[in-house]
Amino acid sequence: MTSMDEHTGFSEPSGHALAVRADGLTRSGSLGPVFGPVDLRIPFGGLAVIQGFAGSGRTSLLLTLSGRMKPSSGTLRVLGRTAPAGIRAVSAIAGFQGIDNISESVTVRDLITEQIRWDATWYLLIRRAGQRELEQVCAPVFGDRPLPNLTDYVSDLGELDNLLLRIAVANTRTPPLLLVDDLEQVRDEYDRARLVEHLAMLGARQTVIASAVNPLPPGSPAHEFHPLTDATPEGQE
Repeated sequence: MTSMDEHTGFSEPSGHALAVRADGLTRSGSLGPVFGPVDLRIPFGGLAVIQGFAGSGRTSLLLTLSGRMKPSSGTLRVLGRTAPAGIRAVSAIAGFQGIDNISESVTVRDLITEQIRWDATWYLLIRRAGQRELEQVCAPVFGDRPLPNLTDYVSDLGELDNLLLRIAVANTRTPPLLLVDDLEQVRDEYDRARLVEHLAMLGARQTVIASAVNPLPPGSPAHEFHPLTDATPEGQE
């Protein structure tokens, strides 16, 4: 059953079928509007792609949807939560430049070990990660793609494996919401298509929201598509 929102004109599922609902969401900085106003309806599960060109504010919008950035105006409800701290507790982010970058001088083993220690109860002694831990962390994201070797340095990895590894360590707790920024950071078109397939796979067990400069090409896995328009200065329609 669907119902029409009289204010936005959205046709949306009734009940609690939405993972994300935003109405008139905006963000402004010292130089003016960053994004918005944005209205979003994203259902539970699957893959949603927010598309916007450089300067459209898509990265800031994803950070806002994840509770890492506060909106300037509008309303946001994510998985029934409205407070940023509550939203952060049920979301994970990956692929954000300057936020979850991995040092190229560390090995995959060291990265996996650090993440497991971070997730563990503080008083537990966690040994260095082995093949079992690598598979536990990475296999849900890599799927049938070969896993990196424990002894590989991050600098040895290609763009796709690097981003999949970032997603894997961010997603160890499998929160209900996963947000991945900038699909085009994987520059090779074939590899980017594989990335989208992996994100769609993750959408079978959590809601995945990704940002991209361009719409996904024909033949891509099923996904929600949400294009962004230029931010409107406050006080203008």
